Amino acid sequence: MRRRMVMLGGLSLPIALAACDSAPTKAEILKKATGLKTKEELEKALGPPAKLDKLGPLERWTYNASDGVVVFTIVAGRVALDETGDRKK
Repeated sequence: MRRRMVMLGGLSLPIALAACDSAPTKAEILKKATGLKTKEELEKALGPPAKLDKLGPLERWTYNASDGVVVFTIVAGRVALDETGDRKK
């Protein structure tokens, strides 16, 4: 009996960890970012981006979603635009 419980406990941990690590959907990311105006607010709400591209005062922050990507364009520290797309293969 005890051995069976240890085996079940050992199997449930990886399943629980996998559930915690799943990426949000594009809609969930956009919902969390609604109303945010600065890159500091964006990073606080979503964490650091998976990809960051910079060109002068222009930044593109890319977040991976379970169903694609969400890209935020930031100009001079302000969130100016968001867009969604599919992941590139």
